[in-house]
Amino acid sequence: MLTKNEIINLLNTTDEKVLFKKADDVRHQFVGDEVHLRGLIEFSNICRNNCLYCGIRKGNGKVIRYRLSEDEIINMARFAASMGFKTVVLQSGEDLQYNIKKMCYIIENIKKFNVAVTLSIGERSFEEYKAFRQAGADRYLMRIETTDKDLYHKLDPDMSWERRHECLMMIKELGYELGSGIMVGLPGQTIESIADDLLYLKKIGIDMAGIGPFIPHPDTPLKDEKGGTLSLALRTMAVMRLLMKDINIPATTAMESLHPQGRIMALQAGANVVMPNVTEGEYRKFYELYPNKICVNEQPRQCRTCIAMKIESIGRKVGTGYGGHNNKQPIKL
Repeated sequence: MLTKNEIINLLNTTDEKVLFKKADDVRHQFVGDEVHLRGLIEFSNICRNNCLYCGIRKGNGKVIRYRLSEDEIINMARFAASMGFKTVVLQSGEDLQYNIKKMCYIIENIKKFNVAVTLSIGERSFEEYKAFRQAGADRYLMRIETTDKDLYHKLDPDMSWERRHECLMMIKELGYELGSGIMVGLPGQTIESIADDLLYLKKIGIDMAGIGPFIPHPDTPLKDEKGGTLSLALRTMAVMRLLMKDINIPATTAMESLHPQGRIMALQAGANVVMPNVTEGEYRKFYELYPNKICVNEQPRQCRTCIAMKIESIGRKVGTGYGGHNNKQPIKL
């Protein structure tokens, strides 16, 4: 257990190589050398929220909006399973058109492909989370973004940090594998705040932690802000590995948007998961949370092949199982 002051010292370190090597050693010891691939389907960029940092915020009138049908989503998941993905991640803006009936239909049909299902669709009611879980959803990903409540409410107008926390607790209570995480480099964020964030994630007992840099989007109110650095994002991720030795930590796509080798650098600093985009067609470029998103013009099979080659180039191997926390198989209610 690291203290807050120890975490702050690590986040401020000028000897990154030592920190990254230690995190990589811990990763090797506790979760092994397999890199688990999750096939990401971004099925709607319609969102009811107006977060100041997000490219698909409700108030951005320049976005070309889209919403996939239930059968389109299922067919993309079928294709992902045929490529060998053992987990499908269904991600969208907070689009309430996907109600219990629609989401359960999607989940139940995707489960027929013998894959784990991760949902990343935001804040819902307990009844909705329960229905999705009973339909077969295994994991749920929802980032807290920051535990600085004043900063949270400034950046996420009309939202409630307490409500976000309650949703995470409901998800955990229902037996999902719980994924959360933070954005690093937000305007007004401090190193002390990031340390608090990491301790919060440890306290609530997450199964997966997503750490990503803040990248200003030109069509948002934060367009002129400096943005986060890859270096701080990697240090934060490495400290997360030291704090929670056996959880899943993705090498986030945003890191590669800042550096051509960003995901590889993350895999060598404690990460053990990659989420290639398996969304098909033009939709890939319309789900623009931040600018300069990688792989928007590639096909899903290209992405799958490319990342596998990168993984093998650093002496790691693509995982063949479901890749749950502690290598558990998906739990069924």
